[in-house]
Amino acid sequence: MSQYLIHPMVMGTKVFDKGMMTYQHGYGTPYTIPIYSWYLEGGDKTILVDTGEMHPVVSEDREKAIGGPILTFEQGLERHGLKPEDVDIVIHTHLHNDHCENDYKCTNARFYVHEKELEHIHDPHPLDFRYLEDYIEDVEDNGQVEVVTGDIEVVPGIRMVHTPAHTEGGMSVLVDTPAGTVMICGFCTILENLYPPVDVTAMEMDVIPPGTHVNANDAYDILVRAKTMADMVLPLHEPKYASGAVIGSRE
Repeated sequence: MSQYLIHPMVMGTKVFDKGMMTYQHGYGTPYTIPIYSWYLEGGDKTILVDTGEMHPVVSEDREKAIGGPILTFEQGLERHGLKPEDVDIVIHTHLHNDHCENDYKCTNARFYVHEKELEHIHDPHPLDFRYLEDYIEDVEDNGQVEVVTGDIEVVPGIRMVHTPAHTEGGMSVLVDTPAGTVMICGFCTILENLYPPVDVTAMEMDVIPPGTHVNANDAYDILVRAKTMADMVLPLHEPKYASGAVIGSRE
């Protein structure tokens, strides 16, 4: 059985109201989130989950807030002895701009994207300004896109599952590691979404939906289900992983 180690690489940040992450909670609290590209080390392919921002803002304040370094795409890959042209596969959780701005640099990669994400990036609803088709057009024109319509095994040990909590085509990624199955969420969350504080659980709520969602009730149910699908769940914007420490090792 193929197994992988997961390397989080911070390739951008956002500073905004915490309520953008935690629906109905945390409004008025300033919060900084990391934007990740995840390198899946193992097997005979070079695989990333998302590609981050093209021109990340790098500042001492932001790095302190998330607890780790902010890197360009090239810097992040270089830490693992890689270049953009070495990437074989990019798995997209969704196509909001901060998850796909470096796609065009991966000239030899295949991009796995849910069909709903492709629909929305070309014809977004006015409320969803995070879709910008400029970032996907190059790889589409080059025939590099693999359109996904549901759950799929990308390679042995790595599976995509449809979890439309944050966007209609949101895909979570299940990764077999030496420490068990790890899920990289396909919805924009922090740990507090999946493991709420006592003042939330006291209201008989097991999770907090993403601040931006397709349908609040459905998003709640998807997050509850997601927690049962893996031994460990990695929220897509949790600062805890910004240090870059490897995930999935037995050690």
